[in-house]
Amino acid sequence: MSNKNKAIVLSSGGLDSTTAMAIARREGYEIYSLSFRYGQRHAIELEAARRVAKALGVKEHLVIDVDIAKIGGSALTGDLDVPKARSEQEMKKEIPVTYVPARNTIFLSYALAWAEVLGASDIFIGVNAIDYSGYPDCRPEYIEAFEQMANLATRAGVEGKSKINIRTPLIHMSKAEIIQKGTELGVDYSITHSCYDPSPGGSACGECDSCLLRKKGFREAGIPDPTSYTMK
Repeated sequence: MSNKNKAIVLSSGGLDSTTAMAIARREGYEIYSLSFRYGQRHAIELEAARRVAKALGVKEHLVIDVDIAKIGGSALTGDLDVPKARSEQEMKKEIPVTYVPARNTIFLSYALAWAEVLGASDIFIGVNAIDYSGYPDCRPEYIEAFEQMANLATRAGVEGKSKINIRTPLIHMSKAEIIQKGTELGVDYSITHSCYDPSPGGSACGECDSCLLRKKGFREAGIPDPTSYTMK
């Protein structure tokens, strides 16, 4: 039986969630990685999540099927075009069509259920409110509200046995700072995947918002980008 505290880490196999996982590992947690097959067009990210789980030595990696694509409303789960080659100003102008309705609420709810079963008090999520695509469920006020709800909605919280903490170590960091932090912690970013619209072979498109933010982060961090892009 491990004496380590347990933590659930939401993992997309991307840059941010992998860095959050590396931070959790550095803090000494026994890590339970949670990923989702939710009808996303970039399901190749699950292969990256498996690579990350293996590389970071997680205790268990769980992949849950939840078909958000049946609800629709997002370019990531439907036939809408993924925006390409947008400026930072355009990204910040409005919530983009790559926003998946209620995605983080759904994911955090599953993480909360698993945390309660495992007796874990900490859930890590790699949301970021600086270099991001404008998603409403990445903001600090959303995270604070979910944490409050989590402690009202669980037996552990109501009985006062433990408090659920939604940990967001990256929320006030730029993409460059995230990459620098991960590099310090030994993260191999070549095993991660960020692209919303990858080629059939798995190469990143290089032009979607996620690719552009990733490239910008490596450039500003002064660290070589190991990503294979279809468009440079």
